[in-house]
Amino acid sequence: MQDFINGLPIAAVILLLLAGFAFLVKGADLFVEGSSSIARKLKVPPIIIGLTIVAMGTSLPETAVSVTASMVQNNELAVSNVVGSNIFNLMFVIGVCSVLTPIMVQKVTLIRDIPLSFGCALLLLVLGILGIGDKTGMTLGHIDGIVFLIIFAVYIFTMVQSAMKARAAGQKVEIEGVESCETKELSYAKSILFLIVGAGAIAFGGDLTVDTASRIAIKLGMSQTLVGLTIVSIGTSLPELVTSIVAARKNEVDMAIGNAVGSNIFNILMVLGISATISPVALLRENIIDIIILMIFTVLVWLFAGTKRKISRKEGIIMALTYLVYCGYIIIR
Repeated sequence: MQDFINGLPIAAVILLLLAGFAFLVKGADLFVEGSSSIARKLKVPPIIIGLTIVAMGTSLPETAVSVTASMVQNNELAVSNVVGSNIFNLMFVIGVCSVLTPIMVQKVTLIRDIPLSFGCALLLLVLGILGIGDKTGMTLGHIDGIVFLIIFAVYIFTMVQSAMKARAAGQKVEIEGVESCETKELSYAKSILFLIVGAGAIAFGGDLTVDTASRIAIKLGMSQTLVGLTIVSIGTSLPELVTSIVAARKNEVDMAIGNAVGSNIFNILMVLGISATISPVALLRENIIDIIILMIFTVLVWLFAGTKRKISRKEGIIMALTYLVYCGYIIIR
């Protein structure tokens, strides 16, 4: 596919990039719908479906792009896609939602999710620099990837256990995707078809996105890191942005910050965990700088969220503008 894309004019390549995003998003929707339907037929509680299948489904576009990039040794794109998506989720998605309507912050988000998100970024920084899984530093090796996946499994188990205890105690459990898991019912044949078509669309969309992004980077003289931090990261995070804006317009954004932070945890532990386990992922100096910036932004959001347990419109404007300044910085860099 790369040879075919290299022979196309840049306008056609941009259209194919948009098509790649469309395949990723629709493929993730079909995959989640099919797998959720099968889980319901197997009598899996909706709360577990929401915490696992649906929650991980929001990170499928990032997973497809980063894993594909890792397999073709395009490591700059693999790391920058995840870091860029996390920064976009934190600063722009939450910022825009806060501008539309102030976002209330749950206590568990303040004391568990945001600190854990910071810890994941710190772990990525430490493992990337030390190269514990490889003989040389600045590399996420197979062992590093396995470490990420083990922590991810423990995180999911802890969340499921906590949610089940809360439900048993009669408490209301608000988790993204749980309610939607209880609505649609598909036949086994249709569910399997959705799984197959969804997985195929994700694989094809990931391949198409990586190849077109690389072509655009070469044509415009941009680095793979810059393309990953901007075009690809924003494209793979569009579902989160659209969903959050719609929720904000309906004044249903109580979970917005928790969902964005949770997505960031998934991106580092699951996406980079899978990528590094399949093929070692090299980190550049620019990746290290961006991870540190991600950590700083995480602390900033934590501070904003800690004030009266909400993010105001003024703070949302600051966050969105800060993201735009960051974009200007990486373009100049």
